[in-house]
Amino acid sequence: MSVEVVMPKLGMAMKEGTVSIWNKQVGDQVGKGEPIASVSSEKIEIDVESPAEGTLLEIAVPEGEGVPPGAVICYIGNPGEKMAPVNASVQTQEPKGDAESPVKEKPEMSKQVKTGGDRVKISPVARKMAEAGGINISEIQGTGPGGRITKEDVQESLKQSREQKAEEKERDKTALEPAEQAKEMKVSGIRKVIAGRMHDSLQQTAQLTMNMKVDVTELIALQKQTAKTVQNRYENKLTMTDFIARAVVLSLQQHPQMNSAYINETIHLFQHVHLGMAVAVDKGLVVPVIRHSEKCSLVELSRSIKTLAQKARVGQLSSEEMQGSTFTISNLGSYGVEHFTPILNPPESGILGVGAVYETPVFKGEELDKRSILPLSLTFDHRVLDGAPAAAFLQSVKQFLEEPVTMLL
Repeated sequence: MSVEVVMPKLGMAMKEGTVSIWNKQVGDQVGKGEPIASVSSEKIEIDVESPAEGTLLEIAVPEGEGVPPGAVICYIGNPGEKMAPVNASVQTQEPKGDAESPVKEKPEMSKQVKTGGDRVKISPVARKMAEAGGINISEIQGTGPGGRITKEDVQESLKQSREQKAEEKERDKTALEPAEQAKEMKVSGIRKVIAGRMHDSLQQTAQLTMNMKVDVTELIALQKQTAKTVQNRYENKLTMTDFIARAVVLSLQQHPQMNSAYINETIHLFQHVHLGMAVAVDKGLVVPVIRHSEKCSLVELSRSIKTLAQKARVGQLSSEEMQGSTFTISNLGSYGVEHFTPILNPPESGILGVGAVYETPVFKGEELDKRSILPLSLTFDHRVLDGAPAAAFLQSVKQFLEEPVTMLL
């Protein structure tokens, strides 16, 4: 018998995995341990290796389709070996007696299905066809004896549904004319997860963004002064992101309402700071989490940020390393962006957007001085806290960054 290859379980909370791409096709030879497909769940994507040597006999799950963990995605074996069916195909043929004389079907062979307060009479084959085609049987007008729905009724309904979808698709394409026809890309994998979460975030929260400028001239000077010592003693380099993360952690401890989540009409105030750091990867965006970051020194926080960012870029993050964040930082400074509107990472109540540092002349008393300015954008959930406490939190972040020595004490 052939060997079944199943969808792996990529985390305790995983409900569905998606086949991102097949590296092998039906008929290809595969070796034991050879990657045959890439699968994803939430924001994790891994390669599935062949458990045995042989031939890829059948692909049960096409690219872009999601199935629960443990579901068979393909079969490996020798040509001609028997395979158990993955999904029982729907019978579209009635028994011969029914096909020759559909109106003579025996009443006891029909099935009655409750819809609301009425009962719909439908033959078993017709019911299976309707379920497979996604047709609501309550909307089908039966032509059989006593109004029973027959196979022909379902076939006609499916035909009308296909024609309607074809017309809608043609209208959509016509709407693009006379512009060039667009290339269609099916949304799957990480992009599908991001699309769903960001849409839900905007639909289910009351988001508001406020901006603030921070003078980081002294911070940059401190960073340069300590660079050699940090490198020699810790073999590490402190970046602007490291200092910002430290300032955020300290500020969250002073303003616990920002370190919270709105869940089931209840505000949960967290005792520990689990800091999420958004990292851009080839296929989207992931948010590794530094747990108990309030216990980390500046250097320890810096090392954790770099380690998790590297694991994210090479696709080695575990599901546990991307769960449980209480606040997130998103930095677009390397792209030259100043202020932007970051979207909350539910169920968190806050996310800090970091822009690019720029130099500008600033009056210090009567003197005009060149200063380095860092733009910050804070998005918060107005259901959890109002503008004043959110502004107070952002003011604390600003104070730590403008008096950087306080982050070292």
